[in-house]
Amino acid sequence: MNITIGKPCAVSETGGRLNNEDTIFPQPETLDSQQSLFLVCDGVGGAEKGEIASSLACEAFNNYFTTFLSGNPTDVFIQKAIQYTEIRFDDYVKQHPESTGMATTFTMVYIGSNGITLAHIGDTRIYHIRKGEILFRTEDHSLLNSWIKLGKITPEEAQHHPQKHVILKAIQRSDRPAEPDIARIRDLESGDYLFMCSDGVLEQLTDKQLAKIFAAHSCAEDIKNEIVSVCHSGSRDNYSFYIIPVQQVTESPNLKQNILSLLYSFV
Repeated sequence: MNITIGKPCAVSETGGRLNNEDTIFPQPETLDSQQSLFLVCDGVGGAEKGEIASSLACEAFNNYFTTFLSGNPTDVFIQKAIQYTEIRFDDYVKQHPESTGMATTFTMVYIGSNGITLAHIGDTRIYHIRKGEILFRTEDHSLLNSWIKLGKITPEEAQHHPQKHVILKAIQRSDRPAEPDIARIRDLESGDYLFMCSDGVLEQLTDKQLAKIFAAHSCAEDIKNEIVSVCHSGSRDNYSFYIIPVQQVTESPNLKQNILSLLYSFV
């Protein structure tokens, strides 16, 4: 499978906070359509150096990928990259004890030859959107989502609940390993979008509102501008996101040839 993407759009802003504890990779100024790995992390901890946690997670995870990836990432490979990142956290905290307790959410999108691989930890989300319809959305590792699944509260009640930021999973230390949820998307079409975002975006936009914005525009830049406009006017949290447009999807020639050879072998 050959997946060609258009130029991605990225934003990471402080919103109503004094500092930005979100980190995205790669940075907007280095973006091009050849990029295959995308990360969005939202640091947890405030005084416990959330901004360091998110930055270190992006750096460590990317370093592991760059050094060891051969072919498409397997579930085991992604888990090892997370474990490597947690060890890097251990090393940092040993040298900076004031950072004890730092943690971060994590999302990953990887454009490969076997489809698009997604992984996430925490409440930073990934969406697959086609013609304004959400086909896939990661499930938050959060206290409120667990309550919603148990029927204790409704999604509408969760939107403004005082415990909406309590998460059940995060990257932190190697003695508290985090297991990511991993998915792969092969049902892809030209015009699809992958959307990654921290919860600062979700503070202002519901899934229904997000879908409406994607339906209203045919250009990633216009989608970005509308989301920024909404978040800038009201978000109390940092807000960060990636918009990754799928430009073209074709099956690899080798796969087609293998299928033809298999068919002819039965003639």
